[in-house]
This record gives sequence, structure tokens and C-alpha cells, in this order.
Amino acid sequence: MNNTLPISETFTSIQGEGKLTGVPSWFCRVSGCNLRCTWCDTPYASWKPEFTKRTIDELIEDAKASGTNHAVLTGGEPMLFDQLVPLSNQLAAHGFHITIETAGTLTLPGVSCHLMSLSPKLANSTPTIDARDPDGQWAARHESRRLNFDTLNELIRSTPDRQLKFVVADPSDLAEIDSVLAQIRGFVPSDVMLMPEGVAVPDRESIQWILDECLSRGWTYCPRLHITLFGDTRGT
Repeated sequence: MNNTLPISETFTSIQGEGKLTGVPSWFCRVSGCNLRCTWCDTPYASWKPEFTKRTIDELIEDAKASGTNHAVLTGGEPMLFDQLVPLSNQLAAHGFHITIETAGTLTLPGVSCHLMSLSPKLANSTPTIDARDPDGQWAARHESRRLNFDTLNELIRSTPDRQLKFVVADPSDLAEIDSVLAQIRGFVPSDVMLMPEGVAVPDRESIQWILDECLSRGWTYCPRLHITLFGDTRGT
């Protein structure tokens, strides 16, 4: 049985997003994705996948050497790879708290996860005018795949905790978020997170509408702390 995964990078840093913001964590980024977000901040794991084949045993030793007890399995799209199941199970057996960061379009029966970090993709993610997709094939694939409500609900049901992170560009995204949330069960308002699009620290004026929505709805404003601390840099 194949016991390797295509890994773009592993590193130890602080978690920059979501409920565990600020927590020291070991990150394992698989390379490969079934979507192509136009604003993807890790194109080296999606648009132009870069990777090294690494064994599960190597990754476990890497995680143990990190000195943390939080593991973040991310991508790309980690749920693409069956070997995420034994990797996550072994990490759990070694006492790691596991976050899986996923778009929520795919499931893997038997995967171990304590916090399912779901990022449903809004229409603003579709690469409708993108030089990397001149014939529009990826735009069509992305649009047909970006939301899977059966899968989103299954992932929420099967995990002790969850967060729903939406990347937002402007207030027109709110109507789609409401439509998406109307088809999802098993979350509370504080699980819903709004994250401003971009890979730079936003100015206060540009995010005021996001803050207002979070205050009025009981949602959570989701900054990218790693961008504030390190900039848009790999391995952070």
C-alpha cells in the first residue's frame, strides 16, 4: 500500500486563522487541489503544484520534533488523499490536536480531526477572468465543484468542533453566505467567520463593513495573524 503523500511544505509556526489563532502548531501542506480559486494564497499547492513525496513515518517524526501538540493538515486540498487517514490517525495516537483545513467538497471516512476548518467557496473565488485559465476549463470545473452541501453537513456532523470561514471581497458576498448557511446544519453563529480577501494587512476603513456584520450577527472576524507578523511568506 502506498504510504506517501505529495507534500508542498511542513513547518512549525503559530496558527494565523480561526479559533486557534496564536497557538503554536505543526503545519503539513499537501500539494494538489480539486479547485482553483482565483485569489488562492498558496498557488504552489494548487495552480502549479510543487511537492516532494514523503512517507507517513517521516511526517510523524517531523511532527514530533516540532515541539507542539497541535497539527494542521492543510493544502491544497488534503481530503484528496487517502493517506491522510493513516497520517491523521497516527498523529492522534501521538496526542496531537488535529485541525483539517478543507474547502468541504470531499470526505475521507476514518480521518481523525478535532477541529474541521471548512472554507466554503463563494462565487468570488471562481477564476472567470484569469490568465492561468485561458480556455476557461478550470473556471467551469471550479464553479461546478465549489459547494457540496451534503459533504459540508457530513463533515460538521462527524467532527467535535468546526469553523466556517468565508473569504469576502465586498458586501455583495453576504447574500450568498446567507444562502449557503441556510443549507448547513450543526453550527452556531460564532462558528461563522469572515476573512477579508487579500494577502496584505487590510486598513480599518476597508474592513469596517465586515466588523459591522460580525457585531450584528454574532459572527467572528477572522484576521490572518501570520500575515501581520510575517507577511505573505511561505513557511509561516
